[in-house]
Amino acid sequence: MQYTEKGTENNSKEQIIIVFEEDRNRSAAYCNGEQVGACEIGISENVWTITHTGVRSEYGGRGIAKKLVLCVIEAARAKKAKLVPLCSYADKLMTGKEEFRDVLH
Repeated sequence: MQYTEKGTENNSKEQIIIVFEEDRNRSAAYCNGEQVGACEIGISENVWTITHTGVRSEYGGRGIAKKLVLCVIEAARAKKAKLVPLCSYADKLMTGKEEFRDVLH
């Protein structure tokens, strides 16, 4: 998954890109090439544990954390992996939601 958010009213050159980085066990958000957030996972066979989701404070309130978790969910589905949302943010987003039942461990 790759998500791109164009500039805001305050900064038309700002661009947020969210990508899954399998080799680093995470999804990451970048603003003009600089990392501004990540959703980190631990992998044990086909079970992925979301351990931490965070976004730099100056980028808060834009839904970036949610997009980071959704990126991991999409990658897990593609790899037929199950997820354990240990991170409190991911747990709140996923647990009890029908749309994520297929990917929860």
